[in-house]
Order: sequence, then C-alpha cells, then structure tokens
Amino acid sequence: MADPLSLLRQYNVNKKEIVEKNNQIIFGEFSWSKNVHTNFLMYGTGKDGTQKEYYTLECLLFFLKNISLSHPVYVRQAAAENIPVVHRPDRRDLLAYLNGETATCPSIDRSAPLEIPTQVKRSGTDDSQESVAKKPRLEDTLHVQRVKQQLAARLDAPKEAAVNIDNIKSLSEAMSVEKIAAIKAKRLAKKRTTIKGHDDFGVGPELKQMLDFDVDITKEIIKRERQWRTRTTSLQSTGKIFGKNIFAIINSIKAREEGKLKNPVVNATPITHMKPSGSGPNYNRYDQERFAKDKNNTEGFRINTMGSYHGMTLKSVTEGNQPKKPIAAVQPMPPPQPSLSSSSRMPVNSQNQKRISRTPIIVIPSGHSSLITMFNARDILQDLKFVTTEEKKNNGAKRENEILVQRRKDGSVTVPYRIVDNTKNLTNADWERVVGVFVMGPSWQFKGWPWDGNPVDIFTKVAAFHLKYDEMKIDANVGKWAVHVIELSRTKRHLDRAALMVFWEKIDRHILKYKPHLRY
Repeated sequence: MADPLSLLRQYNVNKKEIVEKNNQIIFGEFSWSKNVHTNFLMYGTGKDGTQKEYYTLECLLFFLKNISLSHPVYVRQAAAENIPVVHRPDRRDLLAYLNGETATCPSIDRSAPLEIPTQVKRSGTDDSQESVAKKPRLEDTLHVQRVKQQLAARLDAPKEAAVNIDNIKSLSEAMSVEKIAAIKAKRLAKKRTTIKGHDDFGVGPELKQMLDFDVDITKEIIKRERQWRTRTTSLQSTGKIFGKNIFAIINSIKAREEGKLKNPVVNATPITHMKPSGSGPNYNRYDQERFAKDKNNTEGFRINTMGSYHGMTLKSVTEGNQPKKPIAAVQPMPPPQPSLSSSSRMPVNSQNQKRISRTPIIVIPSGHSSLITMFNARDILQDLKFVTTEEKKNNGAKRENEILVQRRKDGSVTVPYRIVDNTKNLTNADWERVVGVFVMGPSWQFKGWPWDGNPVDIFTKVAAFHLKYDEMKIDANVGKWAVHVIELSRTKRHLDRAALMVFWEKIDRHILKYKPHLRY
C-alpha cells in the first residue's frame, strides 16, 4: 500500500510536481489531506513509554520547499503560516532520506497506522485522452483477430480436385475430352508457378507486419544458437587437410621401401621352378615342430626367422642393415684457449668431449642448527623470504639432495643456481663452478674441501656468507674470517628482501671478477 512519506520521497527525487488543491496534497492518482500523519517519528517521542508523535504531510512538504532557509528563519515562517516545524535533530536524517541519499532512516516507524489514500477523479479531458490512447490497442487486437479468421477461412476452403477424365461428362462437341483435360492440366501447372506474395493475400498490411515480426524474432533466436560439435565434426577442419599430410608420410615411406628393394637378393633358381604354394603343407601356428629341422627354409629369401626387432630404432628397422661408411680421418682440434687459472686447468679429450656446464654452485651447511637448510633454501634464495626449517617440516616439506633455484633478474630473465649441502660428490669440474658458501662457524664444515680445507684460502676463491638473527652474537671464527654477515629479524618479514638482495649483489661481483665464464 502506498504511504505519503514514500511518495513524497519518490516525487522529490524524480523532481515531479506535487499538487496542493482544496486542502489536499495530490501525488498523481493518490491524494491525502494536508493534516494526515506520516510514519516519521518526532525527535524525543516514543521513548521511555511516552506517546509517539509523527510529522504531518504538510509539515514535511513545507520543510522541503524552504530547505534553503536557515533554521530560525524557517521556524518563523512556519509559525506565521500555522504549520508544524521539523525539529533540528531530525533535519539531517530526514533530508538525507527525502533526497534519496539513504534508503531508510531509524526514525521511520514501519508499524505506524497509515491512512488509506483517496483516488483522484479525472476530468473529461483526461478520460478522452485515455480513450484515445487505449483505442489503437483495441483496434490492433481486432485486426489480429480478423487476420486470423481470414487465414483460417483460406485453410478450410475446399481444394480443387485432381484432373480426371471420368469427371468430365457434358462437353462441347467441338473439343474432345482429352484436349479439355490437357488444357485444365496446363492451367493447374501454370497456377502452381504463379504463387502470390505476402502482400497479395488480400488481408492488408497487418499480415505483412506480423510476418516481419516473426522474421525478426527468428533472427534473434538464430543469433543465440550454438553449433553442436562432436569429435567427428572437430576433425573436419576447414583450414587443414589431414589426408594431404598423411598421404605425404605414407608416400615417403613407400618411396623409401621401393628404393631399398630395387635389386632384391633372391636365390639363383628362377621363380618359375619354385614349388607352387598349394603343393606344400599348409601353415599352422600350433605346428611349429616341423620347422625346427630346417630353420633356413625361407623359399630362397634370406630371412632370419629367429630375428627380433627388440632394441632397434625406427630408423634401423626401415633402412635395414646398411654398409658402414668409412670413417674419415679426424683432424686434431686446436687446443682450447685457457680461460681459467693455471691451477684449475683440466685435461680435455678431443675425441670424447662433453659439454661443460656453466651453472654456478652454492654450498650450504648440512647441520640442523643452520638458519638455511635444504628445506628452506628455495624460499630464502629464490623468493627472498625467510621461512624456518621447522615451519617447512610442519607443512610436509621433504628434504632434497640438491636444489635448482631460479634467480630473477631485470628484464624477466632467470639464471639457474645449483644448491647443495654435501660436497663429497663434487668433481673437479664442479668445484670450478662453486661461487658461494654459507658458513656456520666451526672449521670442520670444510673437511674434505680443496685447498687443504683451509678456510682462509677457501674464502679467497669462494664468496662466504653467514646468516643469523639480528639479536644473536656473531661466532668467533666468523668474526676472524672474510665472511659477509646477513642479519634477519625473527618477526619483521618485510625486511627480508632488502637483506637477501645484498647476497645476490656480492655473488654477481664475485663471478664477474673471478669466474666470468659462468652464467650470472
């Protein structure tokens, strides 16, 4: 049911005209008295058992008309016209609701009794305009009914009978029955080829409008249709012919086989002297014992009946046993230019030369007390974020023997680094690629290393780092050695990236200076 407060808000938001006439406030076809109460509570009423009081419709309308005035001036004008005023505490909430800024207000009482509006009687001019507006709709309905009736009458009309000579009884003496039947058949054939269009049915332009409407609806439906696809229709590509590619492969295999079998090796006995196929015993897969005596009985062809394709490649199967080409004399290759120090030169076999890896290697401690282990090395070095080993174990992480981290550089470029914690399996070539090591403190960490395991000599060739918490004391050995200390906070994870980026800067400088042949 419409209430005066909601209609007042709707008309105010949409800037519609509100009519005041004969102590009535009219909203379109609804009308209320000026003194009718809305469901907007006055400030201070309805609390602590006091009686509820509501603003009148005239009070709210006068408030909207004089909203630009200050509150004292508005109160004086309302008192002069004997109209109730809106209290100052209610002004903000009421104005926000009536202007459409808020959908509801705490002061609106939904349980308040509302007065039923009265219907506004329309004048004769309005009735004539309404009848004129509704008349075309009625005429449209009558036209549609008339068209349907005419179409039904055409469908129910009797059809012309087929041409039959027996039906023609009384005819002119000047024309035979066969000639009249031929003329009638010719007339019917001509009538079938001269079908009238849509506009020739004699029902007016209304039928054409209906047919045009159906055509538009059909086009809209076709636009929304989706083609039904199956695995068969998906292979029917318009831009690629699969048969052309497949035939090309088959023809190439056939040409290869024909080139191989141009001069087949056969027995000297002519084919005409061979036994006919029907004279010998029939083949039986379950009677193989009779072939055991003569394994080479292949009717003159050199076929290895005990052979197998196991372990052979497709190339060797299709090409067969080709005679080996003589191996050309291998010219001695010039000795490679020495790019490393004299102590790191290794003998190179020119006949069996393998591709030398250029991936740098970083060694981390294998002890459990180290902050960096094989559990969290990828998070620290690749993601630049510190995660404890205990946290990784609780999340179900598994320890790997070695890790390949991707160091991200500018320009969306990544460089791989190999991370290991066990140096026993490193070869001499691998030691040449060791560029960094994380130090715990004890000297037994370097047992089995080159350079006699002396940390002082090792740190002149490998960049050394020590990872610790910022509140921990530094190890005595670490303080003596040439080790770069990286301090991390236990709780401030946003500082990890800046601290760990220093590690990569030191590594880049070390590789550029001592091992530029590696990737970095």
